[in-house]
Amino acid sequence: MTRPASKSKLVIWAAIAANVAIAATKFAAAFATASSAMLSEAIHSLVDSGNGFLILLGIQRPADDDHPFGHGLELYFWTLIVAIMIFGIGGGMSVYEGLVHLNAPAEIKDPIWNYGVLGLAFVFEFTSWAIAVKEFWSAKGSQSIWSAIHRSKDPTNFTVLLEDSAALIGLVIAAVGVFLSHQFQQPWWDGIASLAIGVLLAAVALVLAYESRGLLLGESADAAMVQAIRSLVEADSDVERANRPLTMHFGRSQVLLALAVRFRDGISAAEVESAIERIEQTIRSRYPTVKYIFLEARSVLGHKPTGRPGTGYRIPAD
Repeated sequence: MTRPASKSKLVIWAAIAANVAIAATKFAAAFATASSAMLSEAIHSLVDSGNGFLILLGIQRPADDDHPFGHGLELYFWTLIVAIMIFGIGGGMSVYEGLVHLNAPAEIKDPIWNYGVLGLAFVFEFTSWAIAVKEFWSAKGSQSIWSAIHRSKDPTNFTVLLEDSAALIGLVIAAVGVFLSHQFQQPWWDGIASLAIGVLLAAVALVLAYESRGLLLGESADAAMVQAIRSLVEADSDVERANRPLTMHFGRSQVLLALAVRFRDGISAAEVESAIERIEQTIRSRYPTVKYIFLEARSVLGHKPTGRPGTGYRIPAD
């Protein structure tokens, strides 16, 4: 479930532009009206703006001598940092503001400012959210939303979507808090709204951290893809059997494949060489994301590995 980097960047830049504009208007409204919920929302938008730039840092760079497998894992690292920022700064500051407001409630001066800013923010945020949803929906296919998030190897698919969804829900919570505070002259409702926004951001951060952790530890390719690769290899006329493929994602669209292949008895080293070339070409033509392939070539009797340099990786039999 990956997409071109250009589309990923479009979604991220749309989110950054929306969040910068929204943060500025929210801060102005928060200082003008002394609303805790509005200040929490302003901090939320500011954090989201920074998060967008961090994710852009992780968009794939080419491989170099120090990073022969590329910099694809950097995206997963920055996604984890984004989760920490949402939890610590966004969620933490919102909870703090809520507690302070509950301890020393301040009456909202002019809710019209808040309603106007929240409405404008909703329009900006919804625009960014709609772009993220469109891209996510086209990438997820027939999977459920949670399954698509969990199985995705591209954090940009779901990070912006989760952030924008949390932002829209947060705007509704802030509006309800402002309304109840002003309508019933009970300013502590504003503090409760700020606490609710903090809990919401913490929940989103935990989801992002959980998914980023799995990606950083090295997740395998999709199970169906792994099984299909094994079937492709075993369908070759010179292959007796193939062990379970070992795969690992080194980024959104970079997969490493290690595979022990037992060739039929009696074939020559030249035939093994030709078969390996054929197998690699077949795998790459079907699955372009498989960038690195390491094969251990063995005869059916388990003789010493043969084949070209680079083979001979010891792959445990299943």
